[in-house]
Amino acid sequence: MVNTVWIIKKLADFPELELIEEDDVIILIQDAVLRTPSIENWYACEEDTVARNIKIPEDRLVSYADIIDLIEKANKVVVW
Repeated sequence: MVNTVWIIKKLADFPELELIEEDDVIILIQDAVLRTPSIENWYACEEDTVARNIKIPEDRLVSYADIIDLIEKANKVVVW
């Protein structure tokens, strides 16, 4: 179960780590894929990484369909 899905759009818009709880997930989209967070529960939009020619481990890539699934399962969604 996912408590909060944090969707990060911009490189400089990462939330403070103390805001992130154990059951939260960060999803990087758009230019945010250029920076990887220091927590374990993060994913990057595959389409955005391909568009920016960024190399991210396969197990961290999610499609837009995967992102929608995570949003539907979450208790709360925050777009940062």
